[in-house]
Amino acid sequence: MSRLFSSSQVLGATGSKMASFGKVTHCIFDMDGLLLDTEPIYERILGDLLKSYSSPYPRATRMKVMGTTEQRTCSILVQDLKLPCTVDDFLAQFRRNQLLHLGHAPLLQGAERLVRHLHQHKIPIALATSSGADSVEVKTKNHRELFELFNHKVMGSSDPDVKEGKPAPDIFLVAASRFPDKPAPAQCLVFEDAPNGVTAAIAAGMQAVMVPDERVEEDQRKHATVVLRSLEDFRPEDFGLPAFT
Repeated sequence: MSRLFSSSQVLGATGSKMASFGKVTHCIFDMDGLLLDTEPIYERILGDLLKSYSSPYPRATRMKVMGTTEQRTCSILVQDLKLPCTVDDFLAQFRRNQLLHLGHAPLLQGAERLVRHLHQHKIPIALATSSGADSVEVKTKNHRELFELFNHKVMGSSDPDVKEGKPAPDIFLVAASRFPDKPAPAQCLVFEDAPNGVTAAIAAGMQAVMVPDERVEEDQRKHATVVLRSLEDFRPEDFGLPAFT
């Protein structure tokens, strides 16, 4: 997936926010659109489903559902687009279709390098995804060894401890609480692609590295601690983490 930015939108070691970077000890990763290139697949699945209801899929609605739980995504679509079905019916169709098509999602640029680097240096890492357990199992089946490097996984659509999905902070607070040493939120760095996810991370009291899709507008990136073109551009040492060698 291509990601286009002007130089003013990408902050790195010499960026204007450098002074605001805080040292962290733990990292929490979103999955869809950040580690796995699933967003184009989701676009096709939802687009085809909506076509079956003769409904458009406007850009504003696409941005609204990005990063939300499966239940919340379907609720927004049914209500905003006035679909002639219940949320539960649409959710069942969505889940069935995603299990058929998401198994071949590739890793995004820089994802494997960063995850392996942090694990090698014994930096605790967790996954915090809005997807449910069944969906995560399908999407990670071709990358199982890599995803086993995470200390734990919090799956918002099926985890009873996640009361509210992103943009609420619940999922990141739950993820932090499940590390054995239970770090304070300020010790955690979140990696996200979606504005809803960044909002959730900041609300949780954490810093947020954002790697947004090109469709995410500049005003939807402004709350992130730093905005990057890809995970390849991340400098761990900026946050007190071991540098790449």
